Amino acid sequence: MTNLFSSFDPSTSLFNFSLNWTSVLIGMLIIPALFWLMPSRINIMWNKMNLTLHNEFKTLIGMKSFNGTTFIFISLFIMMMFNNFMGLFPYIFTSTSHMVLTISIALPLWLSFMMYGWINHTNHMFTHLVPQGTPPALMSFMVIIETISNIIRPGTLAVRLAANMIAGHLLLTLLGNTGTSMMMSMISMLIIGQMLLLILESAVAMIQAYVFSILSTLYSSEVY
Repeated sequence: MTNLFSSFDPSTSLFNFSLNWTSVLIGMLIIPALFWLMPSRINIMWNKMNLTLHNEFKTLIGMKSFNGTTFIFISLFIMMMFNNFMGLFPYIFTSTSHMVLTISIALPLWLSFMMYGWINHTNHMFTHLVPQGTPPALMSFMVIIETISNIIRPGTLAVRLAANMIAGHLLLTLLGNTGTSMMMSMISMLIIGQMLLLILESAVAMIQAYVFSILSTLYSSEVY
């Protein structure tokens, strides 16, 4: 089991400095740069995606939000998506499959929302603890349930992303390792299976980035 999971944390170092986490910066190399006077197709697609995300996040946050709030969540989505995709390439460290990265993004976000909400909109935050239409007999239980669900939010955000990334990569690793002991007639089936899994993982990479950013947006909309 140690050897199996070591593929998620390879020992790459230079002058005793771990190079694993430099994979986080690889996405910066392939972000479309505005090199042309006439925008290229990539630029048009990039701008269209950003505009679509902005409109969606703006609707979720509401009109009371500060100007430019959506840029935080768009940046979060792009960073997560690039890191998820980079992990699908061979010999590139998948940073988003580690709780160190996911919890260090989810926890400060959640903490900042909670601090802002409780300091500036205390009554509004108290009303969120009891959903509308709750019978008086269940109110005390609902406060406890809502408080617990609120506290575990950063944990669920972080675990969801890391678990989804690890699950697909683990499956790809397990299938890839069986190739050496397989018969030649089964190799083609294995390759087709691996290709289908890679397509699925590409979809998961986008979906998980979207889920992470959309849930962060929804959590922030509750504090206004």
